[in-house]
Amino acid sequence: MKKIIVLSALASAAMASFAQSSVTIYGVVDLAATKVSGVRGGSISQLNSGMMDGSRLGFRGNEDLGGGYRALFTAESRLEADTGALSNRPPSGSQVADRFIQAGLLKLPGALQPVLNSVSGSIGAGIGVNLANNFWDRQVFLGLVTPVGAILAGRQYTPAYEVSAVFDTLQTQSALSAGQVASIPSSIDIRLSNTIAYRIVQGPISAALMVAAGEGSTTTGKFYGANAMYRTPAFSAGVAYNTRENERGVKSLTNVVLGASLAVGPGTVSGMVITVKDTAPTGLSGIAGLVTPSVGAATGLAIQNAYIEALKQDGKLMHIGYRMTTGANTFYVAYSKWDDSRPNNADTNSYGVTYSYALSKRTDINASAVRFVNSTLAQAAPGGAGYLGGVTTSAGTDATSLALGVRHRF
Repeated sequence: MKKIIVLSALASAAMASFAQSSVTIYGVVDLAATKVSGVRGGSISQLNSGMMDGSRLGFRGNEDLGGGYRALFTAESRLEADTGALSNRPPSGSQVADRFIQAGLLKLPGALQPVLNSVSGSIGAGIGVNLANNFWDRQVFLGLVTPVGAILAGRQYTPAYEVSAVFDTLQTQSALSAGQVASIPSSIDIRLSNTIAYRIVQGPISAALMVAAGEGSTTTGKFYGANAMYRTPAFSAGVAYNTRENERGVKSLTNVVLGASLAVGPGTVSGMVITVKDTAPTGLSGIAGLVTPSVGAATGLAIQNAYIEALKQDGKLMHIGYRMTTGANTFYVAYSKWDDSRPNNADTNSYGVTYSYALSKRTDINASAVRFVNSTLAQAAPGGAGYLGGVTTSAGTDATSLALGVRHRF
């Protein structure tokens, strides 16, 4: 019961024309025992919420307005089934990658290391999911479906992320999913607030356009996105584009996604390429002001520029995998690669297998074994669908994730 694609909500609304109005309560509770090597100088064993799907509680409503028009809403809250909280931190805690903390790698004098430790500590404190504890963090939007498409407004999944989720063999499930190798800094905007989207579905073809303004601003933080997909059981293909500005109104994280899938034998081969470009990372414009009292304005600006340079992104995320379902059994194998074109050349490869056994239509048992191979200054650690993996002990340290869990959908 993947809920990541808003188009599924539109399809459900269209099929529910026999009902004058309805409200549905739905959710996922996903818990797994995990063991990850290569973090904090050894391995960590713990219980995690969100191995295959982020645990959640949601409400969905539809009202038939007649004449082919329909109103709908979705409000979905994150929940951490292991703690009862609304947010989570990665297994590596507030640790940041060496290339974001070490003076030499930032090309700054070693004498500034104590100041850099402070800045990096602030960055590390922000690594996690929904640390602001927003109740409707996953999505909340209101929409009007018309005979010529739907208009939706609120917090929604972005067009590029939707296409990436479709052509990810795992559909974002488990540590084997494509985005796990390029999650810190984030290689793609997953959800955004203050968005307005137009979406249309015509047979096997769907498309979306989305715009957004920064919170409280019409001049900075703008976002634009679009996608188009053709989907049939035998063959599917999709393309998408996202771009947004940082807090200073400068073009920031930008993605192009190309994906396709093909029925082969008893299963489906899926693959995609995502280009990632960010020459003006968001949220770093306050570093100079933070450190200027202790190091002076000129050095403070130099430190800020060093972090901006370090957090820039330029690379490709590539993925290919195979999914096969036979009876109650579903098998996934996949290979993903983050190919970093920046001077640090922080490449990460992942490969492994994930298995799901359906006890019923709502409940399944899941297992995965995934290996991350980090080259040069890469430090990615495997996480899950609902949480970040964080970073490994040091640059170039590899990691292995073993997970066994249960997921119930209602």
